[in-house]
Amino acid sequence: MSSHGDPIPMTSSASGPLRGEAHVPGDKSISHRSLILGAMTVGETKVTGLLEGQDVLDTAKAMRAFGAEIEKTGDTWHIHGVGVGGFAEPDNVIDCGNSGTGVRLIMGAMATSPITATFTGDASLNGRPMARVTDPLALFGTKSYGRKGGRLPMTLVGAADPLPVRYEVPVPSAQVKSAVLLAGLNAPGDTVVIEKEATRDHSERMLAGFGATIRTEETDEGRVITLQGRPEFKPQTIIVPRDPSSAAFPVCAAIITEGSDVLVPNIGLNPTRAGLFFTLQDMGADLTFENMREEGGEPVADLRARFSPDLKGIEVPAERAASMIDEYPVLSVVAAFAEGKTHMPGVKELRVKESDRIDAMAIGLRAAGVRVDEGEDWWTVHGLGHGNVPGGATAASQLDHRIAMSFMVMGFATQKPMSVDDGGPIATSFPIFESLMGGLGAKIERKGAEA
Repeated sequence: MSSHGDPIPMTSSASGPLRGEAHVPGDKSISHRSLILGAMTVGETKVTGLLEGQDVLDTAKAMRAFGAEIEKTGDTWHIHGVGVGGFAEPDNVIDCGNSGTGVRLIMGAMATSPITATFTGDASLNGRPMARVTDPLALFGTKSYGRKGGRLPMTLVGAADPLPVRYEVPVPSAQVKSAVLLAGLNAPGDTVVIEKEATRDHSERMLAGFGATIRTEETDEGRVITLQGRPEFKPQTIIVPRDPSSAAFPVCAAIITEGSDVLVPNIGLNPTRAGLFFTLQDMGADLTFENMREEGGEPVADLRARFSPDLKGIEVPAERAASMIDEYPVLSVVAAFAEGKTHMPGVKELRVKESDRIDAMAIGLRAAGVRVDEGEDWWTVHGLGHGNVPGGATAASQLDHRIAMSFMVMGFATQKPMSVDDGGPIATSFPIFESLMGGLGAKIERKGAEA
């Protein structure tokens, strides 16, 4: 069942080439952070290009519940914040829907204020582990009370007298790193986060942009990030780059669909996010970066993706995993159309996303005639080459937007159509997915809808 209503079965099938421009939504990671940091600033922060998917809208609701005033006029979101440490205690439970990023960042932001808040979400989010965030937050003095296994619904009691912490992130996770840094904003002294493998650095860039004193050093321990607590944030005007994770779908669709030529403008190419695009190039994809530039401290380019009939399976470097963790589902689809095997190690984080993404993709790919091997921390797709992938299966989306979109992309190039049992979760991150792909020439149908 969809997280926001009845199931929406969808089917995709081969059509003509995909052509045109794909204007994907704003970056989800930056959208979440814009709302949260704007809410922690005294004065008005203005945001344009905000992703208006359900995940981000749920974060906006949460910030209102903590006392910020947020409204939209035209294309601009106006956030009147309450300052660092100024959150009010919410009157009701905070529902974060399907968003692991939203709930974990919000927990961090409120963890060092002397307030209590209860968090919940949909069935998928309530099944995901939160101890990876609540354990380091406890070092500040925050208390948490959740279901068995550290799961939502969960109540957090913020630290009245927070202590700065020094924390080494046990597994690569931008969500955990960001939660600790956000908690450190209202703690005295320096909060230090150490990560052995670099993860997306939007939080560090945006914290500095709002006026925090933050520095990053490469040491023998790894990447050491030091944040000085209790800054006075300055309101910002933010233009959100378009989301590389959303861009992945029209890019990959063009690469596997015969005759395609698609331009995806204004895509954020933060080096901690762009791993998929370099991986596709390594596989032999006709993918180029045009009009390279910088906007708001983030590298940006227009991506041009063309049909690539001679893709080769590769060994994806394990150290690249953190920079493309959300893109492995659609990469596995591209791998099915490559010659030879694509091996993807270092990906255990996929086991605890909105679904177990390795399991969900492996089951669907096998049903479509593709061999997949898997382990706890790796998986291998044995590609069949262009024109040789049977398809003709219905995959379970597992309440996961990226699983649903990946199988929709797959159906554009399989011999028989591909279906998902529920495409409803797509709205959480990419509400215009169907119309955007349809505008390029793709064929996606909802069950019972006119062809």
